Amino acid sequence: MTLDTSRADRLLHISASPRGTESESLSIASTFLQAFTETHPEIEVETIDLWDGTLPEFGTAAAAAKMAVFAGTDPLGDAARAWAGVIETFRRFDSADRYLFSVPMWNAGVPYILKQFIDVISQPGLVFGFDPAAGYTGLLRGRKAAVIYTSAVYGPGRTASFGTDFQQPYFTDWLRWIGIVDIVDVSFRPNLATENAEDGRRLAHAAARDIAKAF
Repeated sequence: MTLDTSRADRLLHISASPRGTESESLSIASTFLQAFTETHPEIEVETIDLWDGTLPEFGTAAAAAKMAVFAGTDPLGDAARAWAGVIETFRRFDSADRYLFSVPMWNAGVPYILKQFIDVISQPGLVFGFDPAAGYTGLLRGRKAAVIYTSAVYGPGRTASFGTDFQQPYFTDWLRWIGIVDIVDVSFRPNLATENAEDGRRLAHAAARDIAKAF
């Protein structure tokens, strides 16, 4: 599936936090979006809240559909209906040429709802191609992504007792796997016991503003 170029000049914000106004990642994303719309008023902006209940599951029928597509056949019955949900979700994602992801750390990784989104759209012929000799090829080339990473305990330079980062390496790898290599990020990782978190928060918001202006 190719990019719909008539709708390409737009930014899509994918929100993986369920915490609303209490979310650090959404707060930084809001700062990003404000700066972006001020400097790019001609570009359409849309937000997808992954927690709004519209994301299809990826279960038995969807897995059967994926394997049918891999085998070069058409999904049938329940598999076909599941595949229609996959295609609808992908088309919404594919409609943008810029992405903003707000990604809090959950248990050293990403929230399960974001992993579900990844599993739904990561399909052959949609975000990747595959050759038995050459391996995978990302199909979403020419896009760019900005990612807001937050964590409340883990942080660079802290001992292993404060956690391990499987969040940013995993998500960055997925973006590159689907063909997005123009990636910028903002991280805010205060320790829960840190009293001077406000300094890091100000720096993160300032970085988000600066990145958005040139995004």
